[in-house]
Amino acid sequence: MEKRSTDVWVGLFVLIGAAALLFLALKAGNLLSLNFTPTYDVVARFDNIGGLKADAPVKSAGVVVGRVASIGFDNQTFQADVTLALDKRYGFPADTSAKILTSGLLGDQYIGLDPGSSDKNLRNGDVIQNTQSALVLENLIGRFLYDKAASGGK
Repeated sequence: MEKRSTDVWVGLFVLIGAAALLFLALKAGNLLSLNFTPTYDVVARFDNIGGLKADAPVKSAGVVVGRVASIGFDNQTFQADVTLALDKRYGFPADTSAKILTSGLLGDQYIGLDPGSSDKNLRNGDVIQNTQSALVLENLIGRFLYDKAASGGK
């Protein structure tokens, strides 16, 4: 009976350890975000989102103020609809602008919010009008090479 009790405890600790490793792996890969604060959803439309992914951070002044809830495509405007889940404790003016930024030279992309000066705040379901799309490195290199070729390499 003593051996069976020890086996149960060892099995329990192995399961807890495996669950902890899985949790750490998901958190490190930004695949799991546990956030229990209330949020409100705001939509931003971009011409090009580059490599932006769902659950990417939304930052303002370097502080994470929300997450990208979902990304979709609008068949009418041919733009990407990015739904942002912003923490309710952070209120942003209605004329806030959004842009897609990159962490480091080749790092992950996130949304940066620049607050405006409006008296009204964004509410659930509002659309951010002023957006700036992601800079795609391949497009910049292609434009540079095209300009060099057009100028005769001078």
